[in-house]
Amino acid sequence: MKGDPEERAIALGEYIVKTGETVRNAATVFGISKSTVHKDVTTRLRKIDRSLWREVSKVLQKNKEERHLRGGLATRHKYHPERDEETPQA
Repeated sequence: MKGDPEERAIALGEYIVKTGETVRNAATVFGISKSTVHKDVTTRLRKIDRSLWREVSKVLQKNKEERHLRGGLATRHKYHPERDEETPQA
């Protein structure tokens, strides 16, 4: 997504809040770099729309707190993909 950086920042912010996606996944969906997404939703969005920026910040903080869990799941899937098909025991 090329074009106006302010419009892109708002679109990215709305997408992240709506889906709860990570910066990396948003970058893939929008076809831009992770650095651009991060700059747009932290710096540009803060100047454009403070309330949306606050919501995005909450999602980014949640994702940051959960990243060690996602990393562990990725490693598990890499070495034991058959375990992903099993239902977890409660």
